[in-house]
Amino acid sequence: MTQTVSTSQPQIYQGQFGEYTITDGDRQGVLVYRVSLAIAALCFGIGTALVIWDSHNPIVLQLLTPIYLVFWLALGVSLFTIHIYLIILHRFLQFCWLMGGIATLVVAIADPEPLAVTVYNQPYSLFGVGFTFVALTGIYFKEAFCFNRMETKLLTPLVPLLLLGYMAGVWTVINQKFLLFFWAIQFGIFALRKCFQAIPSDIGDKSVFDYLHQQRSQNSV
Repeated sequence: MTQTVSTSQPQIYQGQFGEYTITDGDRQGVLVYRVSLAIAALCFGIGTALVIWDSHNPIVLQLLTPIYLVFWLALGVSLFTIHIYLIILHRFLQFCWLMGGIATLVVAIADPEPLAVTVYNQPYSLFGVGFTFVALTGIYFKEAFCFNRMETKLLTPLVPLLLLGYMAGVWTVINQKFLLFFWAIQFGIFALRKCFQAIPSDIGDKSVFDYLHQQRSQNSV
């Protein structure tokens, strides 16, 4: 008896500049992006809960540093696996993430106090550390623009308003905690909804990526 081995053909999509297929590598990249986003959102949520619960507890203040580190690393993975058509914007967000990490390291080394205490007592340190949140806001903006999600529409202006308002001394402690709590909730909703989104939509139109790559190659000749 002869056995017939059937192989499934990859699905062909029609893009703006031609046909393209989605590979297993593309799908794995999306999964990594979503998992890293979920880890970042979880870390942010845990950190926020600890701050609201007892921001004066020395143990809590010490815990916030490793939690922030995991958050920063997860955000970096997200930024290296996200699909953004404009490579200049993509590189800018990665640059902001890196600069935010370097600034955070400098602040942590320069002051023996826990990182959260230093940043809270020295708001202008956000001119450096805040680059990390510029990168995060870039993700919110991209998701709001591409998928019209309400939570990312709220988060895109919320993050700069909270951080800049804190630096300017606008917000009371109650305001800070409320906005931080709202941020954490919306971030969690965003990460959770990404888990149920169709994978091809996160990959985007690969024919656009190919076209832009060809344009850059021609311009560099």
